[in-house]
Amino acid sequence: MVHLQLLQFSSSSSHCAVCYNLWGSSRGESFGLKKTVLSRKKIGKHIPEAAHGSHSTAELAVEGPVEGENTARKSERRIWKRVAAMSKSARTKQVPGPVPSRCVQPSHGSEDDVGVFVSSVKAEASMEHCNSILKLLEKQNDSRTMEFFDWMKSNGKLEKNDTAYNLALRALARRENWAEAESLLREMTFDSGCELTPRVFNALIFVCAKRGLVACGEKWFRMMLQEGVKPNVATVGMLMGLYRKNGNLAQAEFTFAHMRSCKLQCVTAYSAMITMYTRLGLYDKSEEIIRLMEEDGAIPNLENWLVRLNVYSQQGKVEVAELVLRSMLSSGIPPNIIAYNILIMGYGKVSNPKAAHRLFENLQTIGLDPDETTYRSMVEGFGRADSYKEAMWYYKELKNSGFKPSSSNFYTMINLQARHADEKGVVQTLKDMRLVGCQYSSILSSLLQAYERVGGMEKVPLILKASFYENILCDPTSCSILVMAYVQNSLVDEAMLVLQEKTWEDSNFEDNLYHLLICSCKEAGHLDNAVKIYNQMPQSENINLHISCSMIDILSSLNRFSEAENLYKKLKALAVAFDMIAYSIVVRMYIKSGSLKDACLVLEMMENQKDIVPDTFLFRDMLRTYQQCGKLEKLASLYYRLLKSGVTWDEAMYNCVINCCGRALPVDEVSRLFNEMIQCGYAANTITFNVMLHIYGKSGFLRKARKVFLMARKQGLADVISYNTIIAAYSHSRDFKKMRSTVQQMQHEGYPVSLEVYNCMLDAYGKEDLFEEFNDVLQKMKEARCSSDHYTYNILINIYAKKGWIEEVSHVLGKLKEHGLEPDLYSYNTLIKAYGIAGMVEEAVNVVQEMRVKGIQPDRITFGNLVTALQRNENFLEAVKWSLWMKQMTMLS
Repeated sequence: MVHLQLLQFSSSSSHCAVCYNLWGSSRGESFGLKKTVLSRKKIGKHIPEAAHGSHSTAELAVEGPVEGENTARKSERRIWKRVAAMSKSARTKQVPGPVPSRCVQPSHGSEDDVGVFVSSVKAEASMEHCNSILKLLEKQNDSRTMEFFDWMKSNGKLEKNDTAYNLALRALARRENWAEAESLLREMTFDSGCELTPRVFNALIFVCAKRGLVACGEKWFRMMLQEGVKPNVATVGMLMGLYRKNGNLAQAEFTFAHMRSCKLQCVTAYSAMITMYTRLGLYDKSEEIIRLMEEDGAIPNLENWLVRLNVYSQQGKVEVAELVLRSMLSSGIPPNIIAYNILIMGYGKVSNPKAAHRLFENLQTIGLDPDETTYRSMVEGFGRADSYKEAMWYYKELKNSGFKPSSSNFYTMINLQARHADEKGVVQTLKDMRLVGCQYSSILSSLLQAYERVGGMEKVPLILKASFYENILCDPTSCSILVMAYVQNSLVDEAMLVLQEKTWEDSNFEDNLYHLLICSCKEAGHLDNAVKIYNQMPQSENINLHISCSMIDILSSLNRFSEAENLYKKLKALAVAFDMIAYSIVVRMYIKSGSLKDACLVLEMMENQKDIVPDTFLFRDMLRTYQQCGKLEKLASLYYRLLKSGVTWDEAMYNCVINCCGRALPVDEVSRLFNEMIQCGYAANTITFNVMLHIYGKSGFLRKARKVFLMARKQGLADVISYNTIIAAYSHSRDFKKMRSTVQQMQHEGYPVSLEVYNCMLDAYGKEDLFEEFNDVLQKMKEARCSSDHYTYNILINIYAKKGWIEEVSHVLGKLKEHGLEPDLYSYNTLIKAYGIAGMVEEAVNVVQEMRVKGIQPDRITFGNLVTALQRNENFLEAVKWSLWMKQMTMLS
């Protein structure tokens, strides 16, 4: 191994050193071939530091990285020229002996300079010498720092070497290699016998605080506490600054509480807590921190005085804020423009611009010049008080002083000018906004909001014509903002003029804009304006499905069904592919117009289009349509399709399905669905309860019907139909006791006994031959002046006919005609049956003749009753004739 040590040259002007190092391949001895020129001044600068140990007197909590890895090229050229000039004379001089490596100390040169010292370090070098080189590396290159640290570890230089570990931890922290840093901490204590100090953790927390790494910072702090290391003021200050910047209140509260428990006084921590509480509007807690600070005896700095001022100014407690300002000045802190700005802002918040103006005038007497924030706050304060003249004065002073108004100032001024009808001022303010680079869409939005608020939208067109109307016509976004505002304020003609004069071309954007305008009118209830916009749209060969569907819906709402249907037929003729929403709108159109058959045709067409999946609302429309058309098979099929569709069942869906499918599904399935609805916590409506009552009553499940009825009563949802249905169920089952008690309950609830109830009672009593109760019901009907209907007369005819009481039947027929009613099919069928029982065959045949004369078509029951009457009276030949006639009529039908 060849080792040429440092050669020293002397001259009158400077002292330089040239170092050539040739090393072998052993890592412990060399890092490669290096060639370095060093200034003797630089070497001498660091020799004393190495001799006494780096940072031996005052150690900082955290040292930041030092830049400057490279040396300027000009400097290098000068040095090498000097070396070349001196090389000739150097050959004639005797070369001194090699300088011991421990005397060569590193300098703050380039990486090549540092490489000389790294390569010259031997295994027997002192710990202090190695630390000095590690310090220099740590300020230049993290990777080489860790490489040299590993070399020190392999050569036993880390035993109780706190300095080396601190430098390595800084390098790892900058590289965010947290896992290795944690491993190094364990090694530091268990293997090298070093003591963990706040400085060790501060090196890690410093990087976290600088880079906003909240989770990592909190992790190192909690590890610090777990290891029993007491944090110092620097630790708390860095953490609280990190938490304040990122708004981590919970972590800040934990750190603050630990700070106080350790009897530390970090003013930054108090300021951070006050700031965070103030941002969140927790002013009571902010004031509590101020009281704690006074109890702890912490002396406020300028920042702390400012955050105190902000707490009280934000709340409008300007008198207290004034006292805080006086206390700050009396504590020796000179007047500060930020403090006065905060107080001016506070007076603005409480709409006391006079006090703010007083503070503004006092600024010159105390030697302070208003800054940009001062003027901006004065504009806002007078604007909030609606003092237009004063706000305008400060606004002009702000511009004359070379400052730029804030966006809030522009907004305030435009609103003031709109309220005070200063259109010229508005035009100037808009010009100022353009000068500072505000976008046209933002300027336009501020203008429109201001004039919408004062109800002066009709002035906007003239203002825009005087400012930047031409620029709006070139920008689709600004154009859409303007026409939307016009349409929302019923300025449809102005909106359409803008769309006619626009200079941009984008058909898709234009279609979407027209659709948005039409939908906006629809939501606002201005349906005529929507029709007007649609009629003034530019004609296009490609019809827009969404616009057309919206217009179908709007025309349907206006009951202009023929126009809506024509639009639908136009879409259909052009073979436009419908989507689910389009089908839904068309179906609703036909439902509203009462054309249920057409609605069913549309639904059939939709079902043939396999890619259409109905949503919740369309499913409900389909159910209601099929129910009103009486398509029970369709209802059942749709129900089972709905179960497989994956649509979310909500309260409305349960009610709709039960109401529509109740008579199309098996009783057990409807019952299961109803119970599932109740278990899910959904409330049944009155119609649902009535449907369930009808289903259970008709099926003879009286106990279930009674349970549903009590549930409806408890929820206050039982109505007249509910009572009618449960009474009908009791009458059908001949439970006369519950029937009578429910009728009494109905009257007690304030409902009059309905005709339906009287009919149920008459039918039940009559069929059981309880004529005393039967006549009693008739008497009550007479007393209640309850008019009879066809069903009532048919019940009476049926009951009397069974008994063969022809006179009573004739009397009922007379009453029927007195009330202007004519017998219906059921009446005639019952009358034929009565005549048959009474043996009055000719009269029975005459009834059939009378039916034909009055245009009532006999049915199977008619012919059946007539044949039975003839057979009972032994007119078998006539019975056969009528029987054959009945079969012939059945075949023809």
